[in-house]
Amino acid sequence: MPRFQTSDGLSLHYSDEGKGTPLLCLAGLTRDGRDFDFIAPHLPELRLIRLDYRGRGKSDWGPQDSYTPLVEARDVLELLDHLALPKTAILGTSRGGLIAMTLAAMAKDRLLGVALNDVGPELNRRGLEKIATYIGKKPAFKSYDALLEVWPDLAYGFNNVPMSRFREEITRLYTQGDKTLELTYDPALRTGVMEALEAEMPDLWPFFEALGGIPLCALRGQNSTLLTESSFAKMKSMHPEMITAEVADRGHVPYLDEPEALTALLKWIEKL
Repeated sequence: MPRFQTSDGLSLHYSDEGKGTPLLCLAGLTRDGRDFDFIAPHLPELRLIRLDYRGRGKSDWGPQDSYTPLVEARDVLELLDHLALPKTAILGTSRGGLIAMTLAAMAKDRLLGVALNDVGPELNRRGLEKIATYIGKKPAFKSYDALLEVWPDLAYGFNNVPMSRFREEITRLYTQGDKTLELTYDPALRTGVMEALEAEMPDLWPFFEALGGIPLCALRGQNSTLLTESSFAKMKSMHPEMITAEVADRGHVPYLDEPEALTALLKWIEKL
C-alpha cells in the first residue's frame, strides 16, 4: 500500500498506476481516490496518481485545523517530491479544484495543466448549505440497500442515472459497519464547512487567474448547486482558451465518464 509521510508527521495513502504523462487526481471534500474509478478506464495512456487527503480514505486523520486547502496543497507538493515528480497535471473535483488553484498561486511551476470538475473561484452559498446538511453526520441507514432506496431523491440534480451507478457511488462514499453505514472520513471536516458559511467568502478569482498560461479545462454539472452559470461564464471569459463543457443531467459533481466530460477532458489531455 503506497504511503508517504507529511512534514507534520501524517501517513497519507496514494495510488500510482500506469505510464506516461502524470495526472494527479484530487477528489471532492469528503471523498478519496476512488472518486476517479469511473474515468480511470478511459485514461490508459497516462500515469494516474490518486491521493487520499489527510482525514479521508486510507490516510491518517490530522488536527482539525489542518483540513484546509492550503495545508492540503502542501501535502500535494510533498507527494510530488516523494515521487520525484517535477511537474504534474491535476484533475481536481470540487475541493481538488480549490487545491489546484491554490497550487497555481504558490507553486505554478509544478503544474502541467489543470482540469476543474464542477468548481470555480466562487462557491455558491446554496451549495455549501446543502453540504452542511450531511457532512460529518453518520448516515442513519443500516445497509447500502436501505440507503439506495432513497439515494435518487438525495442526489439532487442527477437524472437518468441507472441504479447500478448509484450503488457503485454509495459503496465509495460509505463503508458497511456492524449495525449501520459508516463515514469514510474524519467528521471534523464539518467544522471547516460551518466556518465557511459563517465567514465572508474569500476572493479566489486571483487564484483562478493564476492558472493562465497552462492547458485548462473546466466542467460544470448542468444542475450544479455549487458552480453557478454566471460564475462559469465569468471563468470562460477570463480564460477564453480554456476547454469547457456542461454535463447534462448532473448536479455536483459529474462522474467524469459522461460523453461531454470525456470529450472535453481528452481534448485537454492532448494539450498537456
